[in-house]
Order: sequence, then structure tokens, then C-alpha cells
Amino acid sequence: MKIVNYAGFRESAKARLPHFLFEYIDGGSYDEHTLRRNVSDFKKVTLRQKVLRDVSNPNTSTTLFGRDMALPIALAPIGIAGFYRRRGETQAVRAAEAAGIPIVLSTMSCCPVEEVRKASQRSFWMQLYMIRDRGFMTDFLKRMETAGIDTLFLTVDLAINGIRYRDRIGGLAGSQSLLKRPGRLFDILFHPAWAWDVGINGRPLIIGNVAPAMPNGAGLVQFQAWVARNFDPSVTYKDIAWLRQHWKGKLVLKGITDPGDAAMAVQEGMDGIVVSNHGGRQLDGSLSSIAALPAVRDAVQGKMTILLDGGIRSGLDVLRAMALGADGVLLGRAWAYALAARGEAGVKSMLDIIKEELEVAMALTGQNDVRKLDSDLALTQP
Repeated sequence: MKIVNYAGFRESAKARLPHFLFEYIDGGSYDEHTLRRNVSDFKKVTLRQKVLRDVSNPNTSTTLFGRDMALPIALAPIGIAGFYRRRGETQAVRAAEAAGIPIVLSTMSCCPVEEVRKASQRSFWMQLYMIRDRGFMTDFLKRMETAGIDTLFLTVDLAINGIRYRDRIGGLAGSQSLLKRPGRLFDILFHPAWAWDVGINGRPLIIGNVAPAMPNGAGLVQFQAWVARNFDPSVTYKDIAWLRQHWKGKLVLKGITDPGDAAMAVQEGMDGIVVSNHGGRQLDGSLSSIAALPAVRDAVQGKMTILLDGGIRSGLDVLRAMALGADGVLLGRAWAYALAARGEAGVKSMLDIIKEELEVAMALTGQNDVRKLDSDLALTQP
């Protein structure tokens, strides 16, 4: 099948992955209203079509957090990507580097930071949750520093896990035992390409970064119990002050949608924020990321870098987000589907498609530099 856009990668991933894994990537919380709005609200952003400008050589490059990038895009942190393709995070980081952009590696990746670093030509960015075990956190921060990480994305919208019905029905919530879920075995057997690539040759199928803190095993069975014990719902800025004592690199808060929270991030000296609702996987009924962006932009007043994730399906969406005030975006499900569908080549192809779409969108709106978009480019917004 010839894949020409996001939808093609999604359909290919759905065919290749066992059902429980596809549902984990694809689903959101409760009735998934916010998940759908993340996508549909982008369509409400109307752009001005401007003509008779020299757009023969559009510049899509930018600099974010001191890093020169060929596109205003990074790969968002996606948990357990190594379950989608063999050692998936290493394939993704190579594809990102080939496109001239970084990945934000998830703390909950299958491949540990050291393995991903060995697969890359240069360092990347890292995502982190605040957890109760501060000894583990201190050691993990040292591991990041050793790997050359200089920018840390602290996820702040997951004080507790949102309720995700799809996972409870047949996904990654609850028991992972094949004895208790016999349908899971048939699901895997009906996807032999995945079973061979990942189930057999992709081992160890563990959460590699947190494995040192899980002496009794770091597979999906043990992982959920560890998360329940260690994710800390009491985290406030006092805990971020502790983090600052142990982390001297740049610090970005991921999961901001409220303008008051954005203003506080500026006041507390954060280096940036990500306007995000966790891909619609936490509070259903909350604002879409793109709808939240304008008020957050106004609250920040240009005093820090703003990224956005959630709902981006094309290069046109990248331009829409930047027209409303984002300095760049994170791609989440887009690269997860592309990885599941075609591995490293799929992620590279997806990024090529988005780059072409961005360049065309810029040309048709009379823009020749993604860093210098016209202030009135967005005619309407969600």
C-alpha cells in the first residue's frame, strides 16, 4: 500500500499490531471527546492565503533550546515504543537524526537512554516524571547527564493516570498474563510479523530506563504496579525546586493548557512549556491543545519557548500551530503509527511527508521563513 499521509500510517499500524497495542496508541480517556477535539479544532484555524511573494526557497529550519533543527518539530515522548517495532526507540532516533530533528525520549521507553544514545550520532532530549523514589531520580538524572542530555521535559499533567476505557477492555490496563487473557495469545498469533520482529527478536521487552529500580522484573506486569507506587500526585513547584538542585540543564514543563499555569512557569524560571493535554489521554472534556494555545501565548508574552503537541496530523497543522504562537511542535501518534507500520523507514517517510506539506502550506500563505511568520496569518482560531 502506498502511504501518502498520516491516515495511511495509522491503517498500516492497525493491520500490523496486535489489537491491545494498537488500542493503547490510538485511544484516549473516558469518551475521548478531547482526543477528537485535538484533531477537529485544528480544522477551525483558518489561514490567510497571501500571494505575489517570493516563496521559491522556503526556510523550515529553526533553533529550539539552543539546538539547530531542520524543522520546527521534535518527536514527542512515546512510552513503550519498543513494543511497536524491534528496539523501536533506536529506530526512531536514527530517523529523527536523518531528518535533522531530535527525539524527546520517554522515561518509559523500552530501550534505556544508554542504548538509544549509542544508536545516535548526537544527543537528544529527555522526558521525565516526578516520582517518589528520589534515589532513583538522582541516579537517572546522572545517567542523562552522562548521555549528554541538555534539555529535560518534565511531564506535569499525569498526577494520576486518566481512565482509559479502551485499555480496560482489551489493552494494557490490568493483568497482562496470557493465562488470564487467553484472547491475547490469539491476538499475537494472528499478527505473526509483529510476533517475530518484536515478540521474539525485540527482547528484552522491559521498561529499560526504570529497570534498575525494579529488581523483581521490569516487564509490563511489574511496571504497572511500580507506577502505582511511585507516581507522586503531591508534586508542586517545591519538588521542581528539588529537581533544579540536581539538574543544571534546560527544564521544560509539558502539559500546560491553563494561562495561569503558563504565567507561573514564566515566574518560576522555566525554559519553556509544551501546551499539551497528554494526547487526550488524561482529562476528557478539557480544551484541545490548539484551542488552549492562544491564551497561553498571551500569558507567556514572549518570555519563554512554547511548543505544542496533540492533534498534529500534517505539515499544514504545524503551520497552524505556529501561526497561533507556538515556536515548534511535538509529533506523537504520527511517529508511533509510522514506526509500527514500517519501522525506521516509516518514521523517516512520515517526516519527509510533513516537511513537504509544511513547505507547500508556507508557499500558499506567502511565507518564506518559518521563524518569521506574518502576525496576522491565522484569520480565525478555535
